[in-house]
Amino acid sequence: MLVHIIVFLIVGGIAGWLAGLIIKGRGFGIIGDIIVGIIGAFIGGFILTAVGLAGLIGAGIIGAIVVALIGAIILLFLIKLIKKL
Repeated sequence: MLVHIIVFLIVGGIAGWLAGLIIKGRGFGIIGDIIVGIIGAFIGGFILTAVGLAGLIGAGIIGAIVVALIGAIILLFLIKLIKKL
């Protein structure tokens, strides 16, 4: 169980950091990256399942990072849009 939590935090951190680099040009710090990545994992999982693409990403760590990255990019893009309003 503890290993799963650690893997979840690592995947979230990597996805959040990559999304920060793509959208913002830099990360948000380790805690911020983990938070963005974890929220992104939920968003990515929900959206990809809703459109029927969840099975195409693949399983394992790389698949989890890709799903979380997609969700984190969507999250940061929406936050950026809201801030402009």
